[in-house]
Amino acid sequence: MTETRADPARGEPSGTGPAAVLFDMDGTLVDSEKLWKISLDDYAAYRGGAISAPTRALMVGSNMERSMGLLLRDLELLSGPSEVEAAAQWVAGRTAELFRQGLSWRPGARRLLRGLRDRGVPTALVTSTIRPLTKIALDTLGHDSFDATVCGDEVEGRNKPHPEPYLRACRMLGVDPGECVAVEDSPTGVNSAVDAGCTVVGVPCEVPLEPGERRVLCDSLEQLDGALLAEVLAGGRLP
Repeated sequence: MTETRADPARGEPSGTGPAAVLFDMDGTLVDSEKLWKISLDDYAAYRGGAISAPTRALMVGSNMERSMGLLLRDLELLSGPSEVEAAAQWVAGRTAELFRQGLSWRPGARRLLRGLRDRGVPTALVTSTIRPLTKIALDTLGHDSFDATVCGDEVEGRNKPHPEPYLRACRMLGVDPGECVAVEDSPTGVNSAVDAGCTVVGVPCEVPLEPGERRVLCDSLEQLDGALLAEVLAGGRLP
């Protein structure tokens, strides 16, 4: 079940600024892309192969079904629905083991999220990761850290780069996507948020990001706070 606003009495954002800030998870808030690499490499080794670098790059920010299809084809294995499902279950199980060992915050992420919550700015988690793994990650992020969460198995197959995950988060929060800032680390996620109508702050982690429409690139979340995100929304750039 998709989670909805946790505390509607918390108040509206003070002053001018984003109507909401929408966060990707893997590689954006937590340093979990490295753990995904371990589980994917383990699966490839289990099947007697290794993942090519270009295929791994295409998986960053993608959903489980698409990633497993890419993986199986890269390993030159059968990639029908039953094979994809079996691979997904194996990789999800291994990833759950790694997530339970603990997740590290990305630099500046915890401070930025806490600062937005203190200012009363609504926040949402918009991730391609499936709900069972996201629940484990929320043990680190905080189960009450977001007013809404949207997971990769909750969008009826319309996963990033489709705009639906971000549109759904905005519907849940009751906000206009054009008044929101999304924070992403992958081209797949950036395209999803831009097509939804959001302004995007891109903070690359495992793969590079290209400049483009309604997006601002920065090196680290340590550069950001609520006031700067308001300026990004207003002017389309970091001051």
